[in-house]
Amino acid sequence: MINMIAIFGIVILALIYRAIIPPSPKICGSPNGPLITAPRVKLSDGRYLAYKENGVPRDQAKHKFVFIHGFDCVRHDVALLTTISPELMQSLGIYIVSIDRPGYGESDPHPKRTPKTLALDIEELVDQLDLGPKFYVMGFSMGGQAVWGLLKYIPHRLAGAILLTPVTNYWWGSFPANLTKQAYYEQLVQDQWTLRIAHYFPWLTYWWNTQKLFPSSSVATFSEDILFEQDRVLMPIFDSYQSQYRDLVRQQGEYESIHRDIMIGFGRWEFDPMELENPFPNGEGSVHIWQGDEDGHVPVKLQRFIAKKLPWIHYHEMKGGGHMFPWAEGMGDKVMKTFLLGEPFVM
Repeated sequence: MINMIAIFGIVILALIYRAIIPPSPKICGSPNGPLITAPRVKLSDGRYLAYKENGVPRDQAKHKFVFIHGFDCVRHDVALLTTISPELMQSLGIYIVSIDRPGYGESDPHPKRTPKTLALDIEELVDQLDLGPKFYVMGFSMGGQAVWGLLKYIPHRLAGAILLTPVTNYWWGSFPANLTKQAYYEQLVQDQWTLRIAHYFPWLTYWWNTQKLFPSSSVATFSEDILFEQDRVLMPIFDSYQSQYRDLVRQQGEYESIHRDIMIGFGRWEFDPMELENPFPNGEGSVHIWQGDEDGHVPVKLQRFIAKKLPWIHYHEMKGGGHMFPWAEGMGDKVMKTFLLGEPFVM
């Protein structure tokens, strides 16, 4: 009887272990991994970072940008690129190099990835591509959140920064408890649990996002329940564009791409973005945030608080704007004219 109980216990433990331990990633270029099709740079720790160059040739560029993609995306998903006119791209000499963040597309996973390591990865990329001592950075959604890491760790390398509806972490210390509580509980219940697990029990993140007993992340499962009016119009445009390379996004495995993103984005950060100092005290550059007030992914009330806490931020709030506003017709031109030329931003 005791032996049977022991065997049963071992079986249960084995099933639990199998449920919570993610499979190893399929590294690009490995015997059983995806093919390498993108240009890549080899980083100092031996990992590879994939990239794609857009806009004018880098040796002719007047404004050189690094673009950081959002959640569940790759280097091809350059927000604003499809809404910047070729004429403006040429006249302003805009060059954009977009990356696959570690674990996505064809960039090697980084199990120890943090906001700091990504900032240093980007600095290495810039140096290997010989983009010069300073560059602009632009990030969308979770890529926008990643820009805070560059502002913290390599501000001396930046000429300016654009954060397009950057994801906020409910556990950043400067947020008032009553404000984050209100914003947190306005989410779908399934998303509350997804973020709660990622923050307090990150070792259960793989299990939570693969189990079938309860609904998990609405974003990862492409739920339309969190979309407001503008996003219901723009999301099909984005989906049609991304359908060309949808299989590339998670090809190395979900854990080191989207699950790692959730754990980092809503985990315990080593710094609070709202305690950063102005990286451009002499006005030699600027930092801009664009945020819609009908964004079902990022609470506008938290973005407003950040903008008040950091008065050196140029904050642009769009009435009726959703999370996918960069794909609205003409938006790229408007953002770039405001950021680079100082023209007023008008929706």
